[in-house]
Amino acid sequence: MRGRHLLFLDLIAAGLAAGAAFVIRFDTPFFWPHLVQAWLFPPLVVLLRLPIYYVFGLYRRMWRYASVDEFMAIAKAVALGSILITAVLVVQGAPVRIGMGFPRSVIVIEGMLSLLLLGGARFALRVAVGHGAGGRGATPRRPTGTQERVLVAGAGDAGATIVREMRATPRLGLLPVGFVDDDLAKLGMQIHNVPVLGTRADIPDLVARHRIEEVIIAMPSAPGRVIREFRTICERAGVRCRTIPGIYELLDGSVSVSQLRDVRLEDLLRRNPITVDLEEVGGFLTGARVLVTGAGGSIGAELCRQTARYRPETLILLDQAESGIFAIHQELATHFPGLDIVPLICDIRHYDKIDRIVGQFRPSAVFHSAARKHVPLMELHPDEAVTTNIIGTRNLIEACEKHAVGRFVLISTDKAVNPSSVMGASKRVAEMLIQEMAQRNGGAFVAVRFGNVLGSSGSVIPIFREQLAAGGPLTVTHPEARRFFMTIPESVQLVIQAAAMGRGGEVFVLEMGQPVKIVDLAMDMISLSGLEPGQDVGIVYTGLRPGEKVCEELFREGEHPQCTKHEHIYMVEPSKLDGLKVRKDVFDLERLAREMDMGGVRRKLQELVPEYQPTDVGAETV
Repeated sequence: MRGRHLLFLDLIAAGLAAGAAFVIRFDTPFFWPHLVQAWLFPPLVVLLRLPIYYVFGLYRRMWRYASVDEFMAIAKAVALGSILITAVLVVQGAPVRIGMGFPRSVIVIEGMLSLLLLGGARFALRVAVGHGAGGRGATPRRPTGTQERVLVAGAGDAGATIVREMRATPRLGLLPVGFVDDDLAKLGMQIHNVPVLGTRADIPDLVARHRIEEVIIAMPSAPGRVIREFRTICERAGVRCRTIPGIYELLDGSVSVSQLRDVRLEDLLRRNPITVDLEEVGGFLTGARVLVTGAGGSIGAELCRQTARYRPETLILLDQAESGIFAIHQELATHFPGLDIVPLICDIRHYDKIDRIVGQFRPSAVFHSAARKHVPLMELHPDEAVTTNIIGTRNLIEACEKHAVGRFVLISTDKAVNPSSVMGASKRVAEMLIQEMAQRNGGAFVAVRFGNVLGSSGSVIPIFREQLAAGGPLTVTHPEARRFFMTIPESVQLVIQAAAMGRGGEVFVLEMGQPVKIVDLAMDMISLSGLEPGQDVGIVYTGLRPGEKVCEELFREGEHPQCTKHEHIYMVEPSKLDGLKVRKDVFDLERLAREMDMGGVRRKLQELVPEYQPTDVGAETV
């Protein structure tokens, strides 16, 4: 109904309320003598109330969607009108005076009648439109009488809203039969006349008993583990299951990518995230000079953020990419205005500049995350993997040894274990350099092995998100490909914990549970976004890329992981190495890389890392 129609109704209602107030007050329709005494009252009601209703926006609202907010707006408008009417009657003085011939109860009665008439007309419109919901010309999703019987998982606000939408929009073809909720206090209760029939364990029985055709999970804030459990139960019960990204769009079956609910990275871990009490172990950073290499990357930037919390004396940000350094420097300068932050553009392959930087700032702790990490690309450019991951690391640790740096943490990878790629083999050699340095000078030089870091640049999650945004399909290399996964906060906690615990030469590894199938990760991404794998978004297998393995490992043969004081962090004692041979082999690797002898680089890596089994990459790129 348009605003002008409501204005006309409100004009009539205001006059009726003013007159009816006197009828009710004096219990007779013959109240003319009293009205003569209060001649100002009826026109005052009309003249004051209608502008107030307009100011409160009562003629600009869609009353077919009226709710508590609209009722409160009506109540406030009526209350303000009554206050102003009373004030005018008091101020105008004679011949009408409150308490001297004019009954004060009339004002109260008129206000109550105005609220009843004003709200009643609008909510009657809401009820009338609700019975005819769906709109003219709407095309039913299903023929009349063949509504899909739905069970709603979650008897909370989202569940109540989704049931209301089902009832208000018949064209969706969905009939809410009941709720399931694990809160036993809700069992037997009703929401919008729909009963809470049981818990998630009762779904198979409820599906059979009530002929349920679909289960809608209405728990937007539930963790991924809970969503997966519901989906597993529904699959066993042989019933379709969908999650709720956006209520109306999901029910209509027309969810677009812009309406997908955000998938939290923790949802994809298939385990509980691990937390380390950094307040207990991170004190060594307070007042220290800290250098972070690769500071513009995902891990390096988060290391900088966490380190800045401890108020180091100086935080040195080093990266060869100026855009990343600029971004993290601006962020830290905004959030930590009193912190001494030094942004540096430097390639760690340039020893002279690295030596000068370490000598000038003399950091007490170095976190080394700068690296080449893209496996297929490094298969094409093994010289880059060697010069950055091995020679760059050597340059940095030699400069740190020269200038007496106390702590050094290398970010390594599970791909360094029994590597099948140049990248993995180069990171294993970097671990060996750390262990050789610690063996030689006794410094607290340690390494940490990461699994795949969820959400980091170049990782699978951003790729899946882009593919989902494009409507799919999601690409997976191999149906049995499995990886260990960790979140960025977990990885940073591991690095800081390792720096605090390390004595020299150890390799630290986070306990990451069982490796996760990439295809399961892809299915979780689709499902947790409110879509159906294989139906709404497909999955395509592309084959393993050069250098990739089906499964990653965390420990080499002969490595014996030991528990640490933190129950989720394991440690491998340093290996005994022939330091002279390691340094000579690395020198030879550097020469081969400078000469761009790709075959020679691979052969030398195999000599240094006997467990390295390179893949056939075809023509070599220079």
